[in-house]
Amino acid sequence: MILCICPNPSIDTYAWLNTFNYGGTNRIEKLREYPGGKGTHVAFALKNMDMEVSLFGNWAGNNGEWIKNEVTKAGIRPLGIPLKGNNRKCYTFRSQDEAFDNTEILEPGPEMREGDWEKFLKKFTKQVPKHDIICMSGSWPKGAPEDAYLQLLKICTTYDKRAILDCSGIQLKNALKTPFYGLHINEHEAMEAFGANSDVKVFDYLRDKVSLIALTKGKEGLHLYANNKMLHANVVIDKVFSTVGSGDCLTAGITYGIYNGLSLEDIAKYGVACGAANCLNEDLGMLKASDVERLFRKATVSSTASSV
Repeated sequence: MILCICPNPSIDTYAWLNTFNYGGTNRIEKLREYPGGKGTHVAFALKNMDMEVSLFGNWAGNNGEWIKNEVTKAGIRPLGIPLKGNNRKCYTFRSQDEAFDNTEILEPGPEMREGDWEKFLKKFTKQVPKHDIICMSGSWPKGAPEDAYLQLLKICTTYDKRAILDCSGIQLKNALKTPFYGLHINEHEAMEAFGANSDVKVFDYLRDKVSLIALTKGKEGLHLYANNKMLHANVVIDKVFSTVGSGDCLTAGITYGIYNGLSLEDIAKYGVACGAANCLNEDLGMLKASDVERLFRKATVSSTASSV
């Protein structure tokens, strides 16, 4: 079983506006809501690939209950702790105005208060031994420690569990104080963290800290490093409905390949296939297994260097 960590779950919401009236009144024509947050997207993608998944989060208010109900209906086991307040909503606006189309607005969500972090750690520690791989993704609520992921990674190491991390900012900086198994980072996060987005430079910086490194560059695809091998993988699709959650679905594809003991080449192909499959699906942060398998067969992989 795979344990996905979503510290800051959300309700991802499509909101349709034909045009946007700056400084005036705007009426949303229709809404569609989905369970969201980066770790939630990873969990749903893995479940749609027929994996057994648990989702560990901070759950708050009616929004939190709605997300947990949707997760449960999908066959994913919700775990975690309750927080006061309400889980956030994240809006993606669809509009005929190209300058406004796909604009995202994110609510802040609840805060972790005194004692919440200790409860989170205690429950997380109990769950780690019951799972084979731990995926950790996304931001934390206000009040969480700046080394939250670092603390979780050390617990995973204690139980000899492979952890795959997708985060940025101070959480990433602190996480890299300990070695761990896998990291997914995009080119913008790499530039912010390391001052470089070249695959060779990023891999050279990280290789003594992380065993498997996935660097994504949008349409350019995936650069994957492990065992002194560097691969580039990509797959071309004709139409994009939404890119929201594509990076998370790529993380899920890589996790799927690792869990099933596949070659590094096939891990890379499943990564790009899952990321692209999400773009074919109008549902936010979701994919279809049939799309993944078709795109897996179309994906191309090449070796970019023998070593770093």
